[in-house]
Amino acid sequence: MFEKTAEKSLNLMGWQIDNHWDFDIDQCVMIAAPHTSNWDALYARLALKALGVNVRITIKDSYMKLPFGPFVRAMGGIGINRRPKQAGEPRPSMVDLMADLFKFHPKLVMLVTPEGTRAKQEKWKTGFYHVAIQAGVPIALAYMDYANKKTGVGKIVYPTGDYEKDMAEIMGFYAQINAKFPEKFSVDTRYFDVN
Repeated sequence: MFEKTAEKSLNLMGWQIDNHWDFDIDQCVMIAAPHTSNWDALYARLALKALGVNVRITIKDSYMKLPFGPFVRAMGGIGINRRPKQAGEPRPSMVDLMADLFKFHPKLVMLVTPEGTRAKQEKWKTGFYHVAIQAGVPIALAYMDYANKKTGVGKIVYPTGDYEKDMAEIMGFYAQINAKFPEKFSVDTRYFDVN
């Protein structure tokens, strides 16, 4: 029911859903880009709901407590605690903690926004790739293309461990996508020549 409502809502706004989602995938890291407007989150969430993809987001574990906890959990939040387990130990890395979540959640689609901000970024945060490699999961490429009014999951990438090649493939996909505010969007220019 929710899937049909989400799909109809997008259709009423003139959007089409791109469905390259593989329903055999139980675990993956999912990128959502471009991220130049607050509207991106709405269209992405509606498209993923219409596709029946239950995404989760990582958030500092303090937000999982009252008064925000119930709302954050309802929105798919999973708490991350970076405090050392014992005094004197180093803090665990975000990559390690995020990759470990796949051990405890047999069905986990972890949504990340590697641009990190709505301002133009020519260098993306690449932790998503290392999480996928460490956890042994694919990377799903979700997007919002405003020029073509198309949103959804456009491609599934199975990382090979050849970092440069895999990142070039991911950036090549997003280089074809039209952001709401194109002047605020760039793929990671370390891996894809936009000229």
